[in-house]
Amino acid sequence: MSEPSLADLLDTVRVVSIPLRVRFRGVAEREVALLEGPAGWGEFGPFLEYGPAEAARWLSSAVEAAWLGRPPTVRTRVPVNATVPAVTPDAVPGVLARFPGCTTAKVKVAERGQSPDDDVCRVAAVRAAMGPHARIRVDANGGWDVDTAAEVLGRLAPHGLEYAEQPCAEVEELRDLRISLARRGIDVPVAADESIRKAEDPMRVRDLDAADLIVIKAAPLGGVRRALDIVAECGLPAVVSSALDTSVGMASGVALAAALPQLDHACGLGTVALLDGDVTADSLLPVDGQLAVRCVSADAALLDRWSAPPDRVRWWRDRLSAAWELA
Repeated sequence: MSEPSLADLLDTVRVVSIPLRVRFRGVAEREVALLEGPAGWGEFGPFLEYGPAEAARWLSSAVEAAWLGRPPTVRTRVPVNATVPAVTPDAVPGVLARFPGCTTAKVKVAERGQSPDDDVCRVAAVRAAMGPHARIRVDANGGWDVDTAAEVLGRLAPHGLEYAEQPCAEVEELRDLRISLARRGIDVPVAADESIRKAEDPMRVRDLDAADLIVIKAAPLGGVRRALDIVAECGLPAVVSSALDTSVGMASGVALAAALPQLDHACGLGTVALLDGDVTADSLLPVDGQLAVRCVSADAALLDRWSAPPDRVRWWRDRLSAAWELA
């Protein structure tokens, strides 16, 4: 099927702004642009601070979904984890209640303005709420240096961590952290996220032996097919995650997880539960800790309900045009 023109994209684009139940990544509302093509719907939702070059990959993913469709899958359901933002310990049970049946939780740590004590208390609250057999992983979004990461992970390790996601910002730091953890006898695997999806050369994670596993996301990597290629080339176990998408965008993440030859970890694809609204009445929400693999179509009435103000629509149309030049 032929690729769309920029005019095709601008003719179909709809921009929505959906409030979050809890602030996440420092934002209270999630803005995304949705595209409709012959294969269905795609989502263009790079975070607002991302420049055109990075946004171009997100646009490629949206175009893949709407004009090309998704590749064949090998499973019909995908296990997902609960996602716990940087909330106070007393708020943890309420957050976990939005993820029924999930036996794995990802906990945000290293939040700006918070301390390691806050992280330890939050993880302890998750462990207390989920019990001894649940899996808990933490995500620092590159917020620690090597020494801080080793110290805090040493404090968190007694709570039983599945892994630490992007504890440090640079690939070299991840490598050094793995060495430091081994020397200290701290058994916490390291996962690379931003070092894969934001890198010019994601294979440096493999080449420097900087991670035990990788976290992949369809949109930031340019689509499902490109993400599958990266996993195959990297050769490390992969966890599929999302980027705070609506159900339209989440469907691409689910399709990616469903197409992986091997899937040993619950996926971070349950974050539609963090939105206080959606673009479809049939949201992609976990049932018994799993998501069904299916397509999602946007609902016209909900697109109208969550439609962004005119100035934001213009901003997104300009952003789409800039990304198109580089896609």
